[in-house]
Amino acid sequence: MHLNRSFSLYLQARMARIFLLGIISGFPWVLIGSSLTLWLQEEGLSRTTIGWSGLIFTVYAVNFCWAPLIDRIRIPMLARILGHRRAWIIPLQMIILLALLTWSGMNPADNLTVVIAIGLLIATASATMDIVIDALRIEQFDRNESEAMTAGAAMATLGWWTGYQLGGAVALKAADILQGLGVEEYWPMTFILLAAVIVLCNIGLLFVHESQREPADHDEGSSIEKASADRSGLGAFAHRVLSWLTSTFASPMVDFFRRNGFTIALSLLGFIFLFKIGEAFLGRMSLVFYSEIGFTKSEIAFYSKTIGWVITVLGTLIGSLLAIRIGLVRAMFLAGILMALTNLLFAQMAWVGKSESLLAFAVVADGLTAAFATVTFVAFISMLVDRNYTATQYALLASIGNAGRTTFAGASGAFVDWLNGDWGIFFMITTLMVIPSLICLWIIRHRLAEILSGAKVRLFSKKVQIRK
Repeated sequence: MHLNRSFSLYLQARMARIFLLGIISGFPWVLIGSSLTLWLQEEGLSRTTIGWSGLIFTVYAVNFCWAPLIDRIRIPMLARILGHRRAWIIPLQMIILLALLTWSGMNPADNLTVVIAIGLLIATASATMDIVIDALRIEQFDRNESEAMTAGAAMATLGWWTGYQLGGAVALKAADILQGLGVEEYWPMTFILLAAVIVLCNIGLLFVHESQREPADHDEGSSIEKASADRSGLGAFAHRVLSWLTSTFASPMVDFFRRNGFTIALSLLGFIFLFKIGEAFLGRMSLVFYSEIGFTKSEIAFYSKTIGWVITVLGTLIGSLLAIRIGLVRAMFLAGILMALTNLLFAQMAWVGKSESLLAFAVVADGLTAAFATVTFVAFISMLVDRNYTATQYALLASIGNAGRTTFAGASGAFVDWLNGDWGIFFMITTLMVIPSLICLWIIRHRLAEILSGAKVRLFSKKVQIRK
């Protein structure tokens, strides 16, 4: 593909819509990630407690369980007015808004259980919203638009990081300013300000168009329903319920394993599960680490969030273009290695101490590699889904990726405490965590190239041809 043609993909109107969807998806992580982490730390909670509080992110690892419902159930009245997907997103945004306002009246030191429960509610609404947003994004493209799909993954990634990093910069800077003004409850006041961002996101969502469609009746699902009917002998009502559940939940899973083969499907799931564990360990504890070595909230906001966002923009665009040029499988190998190596910069920072220049360099390197890894990962799993089961299969794959990140990363704080606060060793260990996933990728590399391109190609051929 010529470079001019590659750039032209980003100028399509649908890319702007995908960018906005990414912002909506990323912003809730500001609340349950950056803001909650520093809020708990400044209230005197331990690293272990902060780390385990991150288990609320586990909901992102199991959202595939209710993803079929998103594909099949239409919200009454709203679906007719807004479309099937947007009719789900707006109510979920309202749940997050109400939860955020409830948080603004609480003290985590006195009501930790309730604060975490509300965080879990935000995470659940956000994880459900991700199902809808990912499906809406993928449905902007035809299946044979592999290059456009990669560009769309880049815009979604860019939007996500914009919502997360710039939203985080606003949150940290606002909290720092309010604290400097002597406002005692500066975090609750910050949450009220952040609620306004959710309102703006809902307004922007009205400009994201979607085709009016009914939930699909899949032939495979129908055949399963008929088979269930013949075998079960249940009453009419019970049979309809059983048939609906069978076609809604079983068919997407059967389809994924049937299309890829059992062995390849398991290998794919293994790679997806393991790929970002090291990054998640680092990310869960990074703000605690910055704070412990002496950086203020404003400094963290500037370097980690604002500069980090600029670098993420560049990394996403460069990474997506590179992935288009060299192929997704090869790009994932490169991204995984670079993503792991940048963790060593944080180990150096732990040994050197507070250094703004070193922090800036680490943020730049980490932002570039993390963006590259994310955009290739999103494009990769987007290409694996069947359009008949978009929400369910994408949610399944994304959930498995999140499972490794959230389940294991919850122990990150306890791990640092077990190391007696030796951050250098901690970051060195996170560097090694990518190796198992790259081994999985190497084992199935040739079959992956066939799946992604639709032709028998070699992984390290000079150019991977995408058949249309």
